Amino acid sequence: MKLAIKLAYRNLIGAGLRTWLNVVVLSFSFVVIIWMKGVMVGWDYQAKTDMTNWEIGGGQYWHQTYDPFDPFTFADSHAPIPQELLPDVECGAIEPMLIAQATIYPQGRMQPISIRGIRPSQRIFMLPTHRLDSLTDAIPAVIGNMVARNLKLSVGDYVTIRWRDAQGMFDAADVVIVDVFSCNVPAVEAGKIYIALDKLQSMLMLPNQASLLTFADAEKERPQVEGWTLKSKGELTKSVDDLIKTKTVGQSVFYMILLLLAMLAIFDTQVLSIFRRQKEIGTYIALGYTRRQVVGLFTVEGAMHSILAALVAAVYGMPFLIWQAKAGWTMPMDVSDYGMAMAQTLYPVYSIGLVLSTVLIVVLVTTVVSYWPARKIAKMNPTEALRGKIQ
Repeated sequence: MKLAIKLAYRNLIGAGLRTWLNVVVLSFSFVVIIWMKGVMVGWDYQAKTDMTNWEIGGGQYWHQTYDPFDPFTFADSHAPIPQELLPDVECGAIEPMLIAQATIYPQGRMQPISIRGIRPSQRIFMLPTHRLDSLTDAIPAVIGNMVARNLKLSVGDYVTIRWRDAQGMFDAADVVIVDVFSCNVPAVEAGKIYIALDKLQSMLMLPNQASLLTFADAEKERPQVEGWTLKSKGELTKSVDDLIKTKTVGQSVFYMILLLLAMLAIFDTQVLSIFRRQKEIGTYIALGYTRRQVVGLFTVEGAMHSILAALVAAVYGMPFLIWQAKAGWTMPMDVSDYGMAMAQTLYPVYSIGLVLSTVLIVVLVTTVVSYWPARKIAKMNPTEALRGKIQ
């Protein structure tokens, strides 16, 4: 095997430009595949981190009738905070949130909106809820940048909202926008306005009631509570996992195209090499090489393209991948309206497993492609091969 590696290396270097063209094409495949996979891993990490910080915490209890995709359930999706969870609520380990459907009237227009009551002192979410403690002549409220843009509202603006309380009576009041925040989770911004929890409970005539209970610690085991549905962090981020899997499958088509282009070049090189080096093959067999050893030599020679490609890719690919991990890849379009947790700039995340698995796959595929045309050597007649003819 050692001799085969030496001969394969000598033959590759002796081939000159043809070898280096194949190596450069294959190294490009290495770098692009690792970069694109890193982007997907980075997106997955960023999306889950942002959802944790802005929307789901370490997990949630949902009222049993609550459906985030059906606003008609909001009127009945509330209940008193369970007694067994009150100690965690009081110390801030669990954050209650009350949700109500309402109508907002910006500049004389009418728009449906979801009112979310949350404690100004909460520490689980990155929402600027501390601004809800502002002293104003109207109800202090914070909104997301998406809502502010759609409704043409800014800090200091007054706007009227109308809601329906627990008795079925309509009421209305003015709110003042005390802050506008921006985040990478559209579900936190779109169609939502945040006010103090105690104020919303008073408006709806629902003292000490909540629709959602968010806990901070995802590792702590939580009990089942009657009337509430426990949602783990994994369940709440399943949509992100499904999306990443779908995108990964789509990217696999691109990976295959890159690999096919590189493998086609190597396959053609191997076929041409076997055709032009018939006398060399016959000489090896005449000197005592078995046909299997000669096939192995040409297979190693073809597979060595991937080894050289990995080294070349490391030379220019590592600086590029490190720079991308720091600078990130800024999307060429606004992604805020996509409806998914996605940052404008994605930062690739590379792991040792990702790099090694990519290298292993490419080396394995290259070896198979190199062996395929090399099988023809086993059918060659040594005498005819020495004459430069294939039997």
